[in-house]
Amino acid sequence: MDLLRAIHGYQFGSPLAFLFPTPYALATLILLVWSIAPAVKGMVSTSFTVWLRIVWVLTLIPVATGVILALGGAKVPSAVNIGGGLTKYGLPYDPSRDLEHWMYSAFALLSLYVIEVLVRGRMIEHRTGLKFLPVATLFLYGVAYMIGRVAVLPGSTPGT
Repeated sequence: MDLLRAIHGYQFGSPLAFLFPTPYALATLILLVWSIAPAVKGMVSTSFTVWLRIVWVLTLIPVATGVILALGGAKVPSAVNIGGGLTKYGLPYDPSRDLEHWMYSAFALLSLYVIEVLVRGRMIEHRTGLKFLPVATLFLYGVAYMIGRVAVLPGSTPGT
């Protein structure tokens, strides 16, 4: 279980961690910047598609480990009271953050599906869909950022 926790909860310790606290958030930020080119050119490169697949893998690894940990009774650190009403990070605990973490994870999977639809040109004309690609990847980056934030920081209802 400790290996799963280490894989699932890996965070960068760099000064730029406020922009991308996890490898997943960094990968989605790169995808966001990269998505501007297909939106402008009106075509998707093979390298963009490969990077999108890498983002899928970086999404599914924490999803799989998170489901296994949840089945074992684990919750996000911000939702666990280790004593004195504080989390392992020394912040007030907030039990509602566990459900919020699941919500953002579901949004990440849904966002990736929408990006796939836009890239493949299904359900919407291909060139028109690519114009929305930066918006979809911006949403994905925001969701990836919030997944890490929710796991660490308390929300508006700490200790309830």
